[in-house]
Amino acid sequence: MTASGTFGYGTEFADLVDLSQIGGIIVKGTTLHHREGNPYPRMAETPSGMLNAVGLQNKGVDYFVEHIYPTICDIDSQMIVNVSGSSVEDYAATAEKIAALDKINAIEVNISCPNVKQGGMGFGTNPEMAAQVINAVRRAYPKTIIVKLSPNVTDIAEIARAVEGAGADSISLINTLLGMAIDTRTRRPILSTVTGGLSGPCIKPVALRCVWQVAKAVKVPVIGLGGIMTANDAIEFFLAGATAIQVGMANFVDPAVSVKIKQGIDDYLNKNGYSSIKQIIGALEV
Repeated sequence: MTASGTFGYGTEFADLVDLSQIGGIIVKGTTLHHREGNPYPRMAETPSGMLNAVGLQNKGVDYFVEHIYPTICDIDSQMIVNVSGSSVEDYAATAEKIAALDKINAIEVNISCPNVKQGGMGFGTNPEMAAQVINAVRRAYPKTIIVKLSPNVTDIAEIARAVEGAGADSISLINTLLGMAIDTRTRRPILSTVTGGLSGPCIKPVALRCVWQVAKAVKVPVIGLGGIMTANDAIEFFLAGATAIQVGMANFVDPAVSVKIKQGIDDYLNKNGYSSIKQIIGALEV
C-alpha cells in the first residue's frame, strides 16, 4: 500500500503508475472540519530522511465526500481513508460520514494527533485515551478499522493491545518519529513548528523493532511501514511479522516505487522457492 500523506488521493499519480498494481492507496489525512495546516516552512530534508509538519491540511470530510470520493471511487485498488481528529467526538463523526461510502472498505485511524481537551497530549501516547478513540470509532464505523500507532511512546505493545481490545481490526506502524532541524546560519529552527515528523530510511530500524514487538503482542494483522525504499526493506518487515506493508517517503523519490517493490517481493519469493508471501510472515529466526 501507499502511506497516507505521501500519495495524495492516488489520482495525482495516475499518469505515472498503474494504480491497479498497488494493493491499497491510503489517502491523505481527513478531518471533520477544514484545516489550513501549519505555516511554512513545514518540510525539511535531513540525512537519510525528511521532516514534515504539514499539519493535516485538508478541506474536511464533507468536501471529501462530495468532491474527492467521486473521483477515486472507481480506482481499481483498495481505497482507504486516513482519519484524524482533535477530540474523540471528531474521530467518530468523521468515521460515520465515511461509513456511508460504498467503495471505501476501510479507514486508517491516526491516533498520533493531539487531544485538545487534554492539553495537547497525543491520543496514541496513552492506552486509555487510545482505547477511548477506537471504542468511539468502532461504534460509528462498521467496516474495517486500521489503527496507526505512534513510535513516540515507552511501550508500543501496550498501546497496540489497548486498541486491539477496543475493536481495531488491524494495526499499522509506525507513524513518524518526533524530530527537529536547525539552521546554523540563523540559529533558528528550520520548521515553523520547531519540531516535526521524521520519516525515511533513517527510521527503518525503529520501525522494524516496533513491528516485531507488536506482532508478538496482538492477534490482529500488523501492517509495517517506516523507511521502506526497496523490496528487501519490505521483506524485512514481513519476516518481523507484518502481514502487509506501506510505502511512504519513497514515493517522493520514485512515484512507481510501490509497483517495483511488489515485483521485487515476487522475485524474492520465486528465487527462494516460496509459493506464498504467507510463508515468510513472522519467519524471523531469533
